Amino acid sequence: MARNAGFRLGIHVFRDAEVLDYASVAGVLSMARRFDPEIEVFLLAETLRPVQTQAGITVLPNYAFADLPAMDALLLPGGSGTRSEMHNRRLHDFIHALPADCLLASVGAGSWIFGRMGLLDGLPATNRKEPDRLEATHIGKTPIDRLAELAPACRVSRARVVDAGRVITASGIASGLELGLHLLRRAGYDEAFIADVARVMEYQRGYALYRDDIEYFQPAAQRNVVSPLTPPLTH
Repeated sequence: MARNAGFRLGIHVFRDAEVLDYASVAGVLSMARRFDPEIEVFLLAETLRPVQTQAGITVLPNYAFADLPAMDALLLPGGSGTRSEMHNRRLHDFIHALPADCLLASVGAGSWIFGRMGLLDGLPATNRKEPDRLEATHIGKTPIDRLAELAPACRVSRARVVDAGRVITASGIASGLELGLHLLRRAGYDEAFIADVARVMEYQRGYALYRDDIEYFQPAAQRNVVSPLTPPLTH
């Protein structure tokens, strides 16, 4: 599989974004940089002001929306802040303006934003399947069930990672590790490279356990073509 040089991932950070949702993916790509320094990961926000994410952890974005940084993929994390981001017109306009070959990825409730924008219509997607204490009560709702409510034209999947072509969703929190490794796969890195990254992370057992827990979606017009993987990015 041919690999494209210089894979760049932008991570949108916003108030009350879930820390592990964005840090897990960033951590995988940080490890991958030890093998290929052309890989880049950066934080992106509406402005260059500090952003307080969950647990009081404040981060400083590298770029603002207005900077229009070049990227091969955009990641939306989850967290309680997604409730406002679902209605953030500036974010939606930014996403709509991205090139068609820029992947759109999410962890956990980040897929709610894509669902609210209509980007999951006719596609499978996933979200966190295990509720917290409030979500488990009669006044709450498990995030994956909330996704089904927000995006009724989406086919909800219980896979850990769902690759629907341009849009890639991961189920929740720790699944960001699998998403990070899968983004390397979509960038054209071979399985030996990805296994090496998992090894240095001391995540060999986790990778072996979840490596095949990925649902690939093919449009009806392509289902007669046998392919184990969605094609890698092209520039």
